Amino acid sequence: MNTSTAPAPTEAGAGKASRTPLARRLLETPEVGVVAACVVVFVALALDKSTFAGAVNLQGMGFDLAQYGLIAIGESLVILTGGIDLSVGALLGTSVILMSWFNVRAGLPPVLAILVTLVIAGGVGLIHGLAVTRLKMPPFVVTLVTYTVAQGVTLAITSGTSIIGIGGLFSNIGQQYVAQIPLPLILFAIVAVAAWFFLERTYVGRQVYAVGGNPEAARLAGIRGDRRIISMYVTSSLLSAFAGIMVLGRMGVGSASGVGVGWELSAIAAAVIGGVSLVGGQGRILGIVAGTVLLELINNGLTTLQINSNYTNIVLGCVLGLAITADRLRARSVARRG
Repeated sequence: MNTSTAPAPTEAGAGKASRTPLARRLLETPEVGVVAACVVVFVALALDKSTFAGAVNLQGMGFDLAQYGLIAIGESLVILTGGIDLSVGALLGTSVILMSWFNVRAGLPPVLAILVTLVIAGGVGLIHGLAVTRLKMPPFVVTLVTYTVAQGVTLAITSGTSIIGIGGLFSNIGQQYVAQIPLPLILFAIVAVAAWFFLERTYVGRQVYAVGGNPEAARLAGIRGDRRIISMYVTSSLLSAFAGIMVLGRMGVGSASGVGVGWELSAIAAAVIGGVSLVGGQGRILGIVAGTVLLELINNGLTTLQINSNYTNIVLGCVLGLAITADRLRARSVARRG
């Protein structure tokens, strides 16, 4: 009789013991807080403004989310290696102009214009990676140079005027819906899943974390850190150009006025809010996506509430400051536990 009844409390105790560490791990996971914040902000805004949760507004947010989300993923991949890419926004704007110019002025078909622009963007990322790994230049300086040059190239090509008459393929990509879901949002989801699989389920992806977390240990383990860093800079630049396709399709013209300006800050903010450590080696795609969603909810919510646009940057700046502070506190907490 004792044999049959004894396991019951043991299993219950074991279950309780197993639930406690799980709950603690969930509370310590950065993504949980960000996802919860997204839910709270969405519900609060939906209750205050019924139009916020309307189909039209949600679809608009889907377009915005795809644009910001792509460069946020690219930025995050670079940050995971311990670097930074300040050129993602400016490179996006330049990609918009290059695709427009190749298509309209050079007479290239839209597909070829896109391919040539992607090659140029990939070359820029390659230069970034080589400068950081071979010349040992600070990522901040390297990408800041590209940020400045890219803006100059954009103005030099257009002379400040828009390029009109782009091919219909761009609008098909940037304005299309699939089952009432914006096509750019679907493409962003595909990229996010691919990035998640790469980082979480591949050996090379785990090497990216190792290089960013402890470069010396990664080198001693035989990991080719330079290759990983270069590939992430190339990927970041390619994603900026890819996002440029969607922006160009959505606008319908190659505009040089403010496209991509300041977007690098939103990308960095989304990454940090999502739990990506600025020192590298820590962060997940789920958090990055959630961080991007939270920023979009805040940005769109302020617009829906008809708050002066001048205050939007103030709010987003405060959110970024809080995210960086939380990142530092989290790092110190991990260091103490270690």
